[in-house]
Amino acid sequence: MNIALEAQLVAQDIGCIQQSVLCARTATCRNDFLTVMRVLADAEEGDVLVIDSAPHDWLFPYMAAVVHHGGAGTTAAGLRAGRPSVLVPFFGDQPYWGHRVHALSAGPEPILRSELTAKRLADAIIEAVTDQAIQSQATTLGENIRAEDGVANAVEIINRFFWGW
Repeated sequence: MNIALEAQLVAQDIGCIQQSVLCARTATCRNDFLTVMRVLADAEEGDVLVIDSAPHDWLFPYMAAVVHHGGAGTTAAGLRAGRPSVLVPFFGDQPYWGHRVHALSAGPEPILRSELTAKRLADAIIEAVTDQAIQSQATTLGENIRAEDGVANAVEIINRFFWGW
C-alpha cells in the first residue's frame, strides 16, 4: 500500500509521522506499507522509499491515499488523481481545503496541526484507505475533474462576466 506523505508536513512532525505509520500498518495488518517522503532516511530497509521530489500529477495516482498540509495545489492534485486525502492544515487557507475535502467525502475529517497525534493520524490514514465510500467518492471526483475542460470553462465565465455572452 503506497501512502504519499508530503515533505512539508513530515519535516515538522517526524516522530508523530513515524508512529502513525507504525500504528496504521499494525491496524490494517499490512506489511507492505510504503511511505513516500524525504526525511525518513533512518527508516527500515524496504519500508520507506525516500525521494527528494516528484511531481504530484505523476506520483499521486500510484498512491492509496495522500497525507498533506492542505495547500490549494496539493489538494487539487490529490483530488485530480482520485485518491483520498488526509489533511493536516496549519496555515492560511489550508483548514478550508481540509473541510472541503471532507465535505466532498473524499477524505476523513482534517486534523489541525495543533491537534495532531500519532493515533489520530493513523486512524485517519486507516479510514482513508479502508472506507469504501471515501475511496469511491475520491475516484469519482477525480474522474469528473479530469474530464473537465477548465480553460474553456474559465473563458466562458470571463466572457459572461465582462460581455454578458
